[in-house]
Amino acid sequence: MSDMLNRIYYSTIYVLLCLVMVGCSGDTNGSVDMKANDRDSTTVLTMYSEDLKMEYDSFLSPVAKAITKESGIVLDIEYPTEGISEKMDLLIASNVYPDLIMVKDTHKFVDANAYIDLRPLIEAYGPNIKKLYDGYMNRLQFSNEDNSIYVLPQRPVDEIAWEPEMGFQLQHAVVKALGYPKLETLDDYENAIRSYINMFPEINGEPTIGISFVIDDWRWKISLGNAAGFATGAPDDGNWYVDPVTFETSYRFLREEEKEYYRWLNHMYNDGLIDPESFVQKYESYVAKIASGRVLGLIDAKWQYAFAETILRENNMEERMYGQYPVQLDKSTKAADFRDVGYIGGYGIGISKDCEDPIAAIKFLDFMASDEGHILRLWGIEGEHFYYENGKRVIPPEEMEKRLTDADYFKNTGKSVYGYPFPIWGRGKLDESNNYYNPDSQEILMANYTEIEKEVMAAYDVNTWAELYPTADELPVSLWGEAWDIPIPTGSSIRFQLQECDEIMREGLIRTVLSKPDEFDENWEDIMEQLDRANVHLMGNEFTKLVKARIELWRE
Repeated sequence: MSDMLNRIYYSTIYVLLCLVMVGCSGDTNGSVDMKANDRDSTTVLTMYSEDLKMEYDSFLSPVAKAITKESGIVLDIEYPTEGISEKMDLLIASNVYPDLIMVKDTHKFVDANAYIDLRPLIEAYGPNIKKLYDGYMNRLQFSNEDNSIYVLPQRPVDEIAWEPEMGFQLQHAVVKALGYPKLETLDDYENAIRSYINMFPEINGEPTIGISFVIDDWRWKISLGNAAGFATGAPDDGNWYVDPVTFETSYRFLREEEKEYYRWLNHMYNDGLIDPESFVQKYESYVAKIASGRVLGLIDAKWQYAFAETILRENNMEERMYGQYPVQLDKSTKAADFRDVGYIGGYGIGISKDCEDPIAAIKFLDFMASDEGHILRLWGIEGEHFYYENGKRVIPPEEMEKRLTDADYFKNTGKSVYGYPFPIWGRGKLDESNNYYNPDSQEILMANYTEIEKEVMAAYDVNTWAELYPTADELPVSLWGEAWDIPIPTGSSIRFQLQECDEIMREGLIRTVLSKPDEFDENWEDIMEQLDRANVHLMGNEFTKLVKARIELWRE
């Protein structure tokens, strides 16, 4: 490995590990290090968040301190340092909870009586929360039988998607060298990767990698699992497939189209176009490998590789960043990334039964939902991170450059760190001053494309990556939102069956993709037989009832 790649690799690992150590720290003394006088004038709210926030700044960044100044609240956040399910079980077993809880399995904590109903508090102390969720309160309701609101959803409200989330990514250098080939089908994508590797078998002195992905822990569901649905015209319903007309639901991997996607993946592996370390590498190694610039293609969600792209940009390797393409198995389907799923309530942040001052907690959440809270969280501090010009919020060029090229920018400033998982307006939403709540507007997005990115899009006759994708008008509406987000009752057999089926599928996919081509059908049939024994069809029938119940609730 060259000296430059060594620096990129080890600096990437160092940054990631430092961020993880800070975010995962359970030492409350280290996470809230304030003078005694400051503590006297503030309220400390403890919080547990299931999702690790790599940019977490221990609530000591400029933005975090400004939030404390305006709200009177200091957050002492704990992130998981071990298995998430084990941590949740420990919390429930102890029956002692932090003030605020953000977990994805809302049902489990509701059944444990961990949350309080937020409705009365919102009515009395939550004008900004009411404004934010106006028109969607029925989607915050826990169930058809229980109209309590236990959590405020982390999903942005009224979001306009400026960019695709999922897709087949290809380096700008690849399409430019090949004269901007069409990229519509798996064959097109494969031919581009194969041709470029033949032209350039090494990048920066290291072997060129065709495609790499990560299946570390739950991440297998994204680039190994979701990719098959994306390539066959299915929206992101997790490991479910919902018929858009009948709403009958099945385990997604039963679809014949997805079998053929994995047959292609098996073919790519046997031809040496897939990184064999994909099946064993940790996420940090995946990010570092992408940041080295030698991975031509990804099949992933943007949020999984965005950090690596920041490092590429920081190291003047813009040609090794990625375009996003709606590649499909064949031309019979359309990529459903922009499918209309409506506003999805789903999981979010709630106040626990053990919170000593729930009024202070709801007032804090209401501050986060306010216009002032949004500006502070997402734009930063006026005069430091942005300024007003003719009534418009403007990010100075030098600040924007740091935002785009400094991997530590958000951690150091605190900007956007406290967007997720708190109540928030979506991208594209205007406030009463006709400014965007979120600075990630389409105009700023386009203005900050790299020069080679603009060159590539011009060659494909588009102005944004989204223009390559089918629009929502071309796709059916998902009246159920996203199936993976539908809560499963704690006592339901679906929980155990889904876990068993997912374990069968993960291990089966690894075995099948790594097998010899003439063994593929036999291995696939073995997976299907295992799923049958796990009552996969009965599970689908039971989940169909939950899908239809959500549709009924949301129609009210």
